[in-house]
Amino acid sequence: MLRDIRELADSPAEYAEELRRRWGGLLSYRYIGRSYAQMDLGPEDNTVTIRRDMRDGAGGLLLAVLGISAPESGHMSDLEAVPNPVIHSCQILDPGVGVERIEIISEELRRGRQLGYSRAKIVDADHPARVLALIEGQGVSIGVPPEGLERMEANPLEIADSPDPPPLWQVFGAHLRQDGYWALPELSVDVASPDAALHIGPQFVTLETAARHGAAETAGTDRLHGVSAHVMFVARGKAGPFRVEPEAIAGAGGNVAVRVKMYDEGAGDRLTTAGSYLFVPTD
Repeated sequence: MLRDIRELADSPAEYAEELRRRWGGLLSYRYIGRSYAQMDLGPEDNTVTIRRDMRDGAGGLLLAVLGISAPESGHMSDLEAVPNPVIHSCQILDPGVGVERIEIISEELRRGRQLGYSRAKIVDADHPARVLALIEGQGVSIGVPPEGLERMEANPLEIADSPDPPPLWQVFGAHLRQDGYWALPELSVDVASPDAALHIGPQFVTLETAARHGAAETAGTDRLHGVSAHVMFVARGKAGPFRVEPEAIAGAGGNVAVRVKMYDEGAGDRLTTAGSYLFVPTD
C-alpha cells in the first residue's frame, strides 16, 4: 500500500521530499503537458498542446483532457492543503476540431476553511475569442501540510505527436476486461495522489472511455462529440482494481447519455465515483 503523505505532517523535511517525489512522478499532468504556477518553478504557462491521442473519433477534444487540464477543485495547491475533488462539471461550446493549443483561464470563486470553489474557461490559445468549454468544480481540504513548502522543478514528459499514438486509456492502465467492464488495475504510485488515493486523471480517462464505449454501442458509431460531463467523487479510491459500470440511455436526435459508476473492488466494492456524460453524433 502507498503511504498517505499526511502521516508525515510532523516532519517537514520528509513531507517536502515525499511531495517532490509524488508530484514529480504523477502521470496525469506530465502526460497531458499541463503545468501549474502554484506548484512548478519557472514561467507561468496555462496552455496545453493538443496531440492526436487527445481527440475523439471525430476530431473533437476528449472531455478527460479538458478535465485534467482544468480540474477546478477550488484552487487548493498541495503546498497549502491536502486537496481532494468533490464535484467536476464541464459543458462544451465548441468541440475544438482543428485546435492546436488550448488555454485555461481559471478563476477562484470562494475559499473556505475546508471547501473551495473555482471555475475555468477553456479557449483556443491561438484564437482566444473561440471559447471551447466551461468548467466548474468543488474541492475539499482533508489535511494541512507543514509550513515552508516551496514550488518544485517541473518534470514534464516530452510526448511527440504521431500518426498512431497509444490511446490515453492504455497509457493510464485501463483495459476492457473479459467480463465486459472497463477497469483500472490496483493502485500504483504513478496514478496516485499524495494522499495515496486514485488521482482524478486516470478516473477522468477511464470513466470517459467506458462512457464512450457504451455510447458508441448504442449509437452504432464512434463519431461522437462529448458535450457535457458531470462527475461526483464519492469516496477515495484506495486499493483497486477499479471497475466502471456504464448505463447508456438513447435520446432524441441520436444523442446518447451514459451514467457511470466506479467501484473499488479491493475495498469491499466501495463506490468511489459517479458521473454522467452526454454525446452527440457528428454525421
